[in-house]
Amino acid sequence: MATILIIEDDRVLNKGVSFALRKDGHEVISAYCKTEGKQIILNEEVDFLLLDINLPDGSGVDLCKELREYVKFPIVFFTANDTEEDMVKGFESGCDDYIAKPFSVEILKHKINAMLKRNNTVSLNSFEYNGLKIDFDKMTVELKEKEVSLTATEYKLLELLVKNKGKVLTKEILIEKLWDNSGNFVDENTLSVNIRRLRKKIEEDTKNPQYIITVFGIGYSFGE
Repeated sequence: MATILIIEDDRVLNKGVSFALRKDGHEVISAYCKTEGKQIILNEEVDFLLLDINLPDGSGVDLCKELREYVKFPIVFFTANDTEEDMVKGFESGCDDYIAKPFSVEILKHKINAMLKRNNTVSLNSFEYNGLKIDFDKMTVELKEKEVSLTATEYKLLELLVKNKGKVLTKEILIEKLWDNSGNFVDENTLSVNIRRLRKKIEEDTKNPQYIITVFGIGYSFGE
């Protein structure tokens, strides 16, 4: 299931939708203003965003436009403003759909599940992209049909990025996920070293990578 962020200042609506989505097995994070929601996106793994247009500290449309600079997960607006002009502004900002208040929770759930299904490009067992093949069961990596030898940390880093294709993972998230169970410490310098080593092994041109993309000031993403 997915991690869904709801940015909605109406606490009754926020809690009601959260409850319904959790019953479907999703992990739900609630935020009640633009600033709080943006901070969560920068520090947590989010798969889907439900975003109110009118927030107490700013416009959801402006936030959507800003987020589209570095996130690719689906964004759906909650809105009472469903005029043609308002909807056009929303789509131009980068949203994927609208749901007008009041709405059916069942229809919302179907919309979310359909978008998540379309957005899921990674198989649970294997992955292939531009000549790079990963078998998650065997923990093997091939580049243009030649096996690539990776360290455990390099493999785990690549796996994290691939399984979150379409999302930007912040340095903080990657460091947390790469923390060794045996207690080995992973800091930002260690992360940078492993990114460089991994690029040398899989990128044809490390200065213009096609697999591991730097999102300046935030973190890294996989592919386009």
